[in-house]
Amino acid sequence: MATTTTSRLLNLLSLLQTRRDWPGTVLAERLGISHRTVRRDIDRLREMGYRIQTTMGPDGGYRLDAGTELPPLLFDDEQAVALAVALQAATPTGAGIEEAAVRALTTIRQVLPARLRHQVDRLTFETVPRPGDGPAASLSPRLLLALSRAVHARDVLRFDYASHRPGREPEPPRRVEPHHLVTSHGRWYLVAWDLDHDDWRLFRADRMTPRTPTGPRFTPREVPGGSARDFVSARFKGSERTDAWPCVGTVVLQRPAAAVAPFAGDGTVEDLGPYQCRYTVGSWSWIALAASLNRFDADITVVGPLELTEAFARLAARNTATATGSSRPS
Repeated sequence: MATTTTSRLLNLLSLLQTRRDWPGTVLAERLGISHRTVRRDIDRLREMGYRIQTTMGPDGGYRLDAGTELPPLLFDDEQAVALAVALQAATPTGAGIEEAAVRALTTIRQVLPARLRHQVDRLTFETVPRPGDGPAASLSPRLLLALSRAVHARDVLRFDYASHRPGREPEPPRRVEPHHLVTSHGRWYLVAWDLDHDDWRLFRADRMTPRTPTGPRFTPREVPGGSARDFVSARFKGSERTDAWPCVGTVVLQRPAAAVAPFAGDGTVEDLGPYQCRYTVGSWSWIALAASLNRFDADITVVGPLELTEAFARLAARNTATATGSSRPS
């Protein structure tokens, strides 16, 4: 019972901090309790030292005094960054905690010292979710802050970029115009305009080592696709510009639509009767598309295009060679 009461009081206090006036009936509805319980909880908060005024009106209400603030929270830089990242990343998870995360971030921001509040305000990023994604890869708060500062200030960023192939010679420092920080596929990425290649690039943040000082200010460019989210989604589909698969084909599967739809991903399924359906789907290559369609373990008729038919032929030749052993190295 004590835990329930404590949780309810914290929720009530959190709501009171988000705006100045709350009708009693609205508070009761939001908290799922009676108006009488709201009055008792308000009295408990007053006993704890919170100055809560009773407002006049048809239903009556409550107001948290302007001078009532939580004491400054003793967070160091890394803790403040961790909280800001966790709460921002919580909003697009679909776990039903979006509103609570926004309210928590607002409350924490209000009580942070000015120096840390400015740090948190600069820390903005976008999340591109994908089914099966785990948490983003570990990244030092210091690196995250350095990248965020460059994005926020629109400063040219210089950094060393570690190769993903061990033993390779180190590459010269990169020079980019940083535009957005993004989390996707369990990693952090920087969307930036590469000044040495005159093109957009996607850099893994955990492979970056920023150099100081940063370069001159730059004028932001329009990210291909209109947003960092669309740009990153396109890159992970193997597309250079638009958020669409570069290889899209249509087949008729000898399976009912109801059996295919749960595994269709971002493809479309058209019911053609009790035993077959039309399925349109994309992939990053024609071979990959042909191979993925075999997972349905059904007879397949290619509707189009010709590239998909040819991919099935190449895949069949490879599978024959594998089955007969002729593809094994000598």
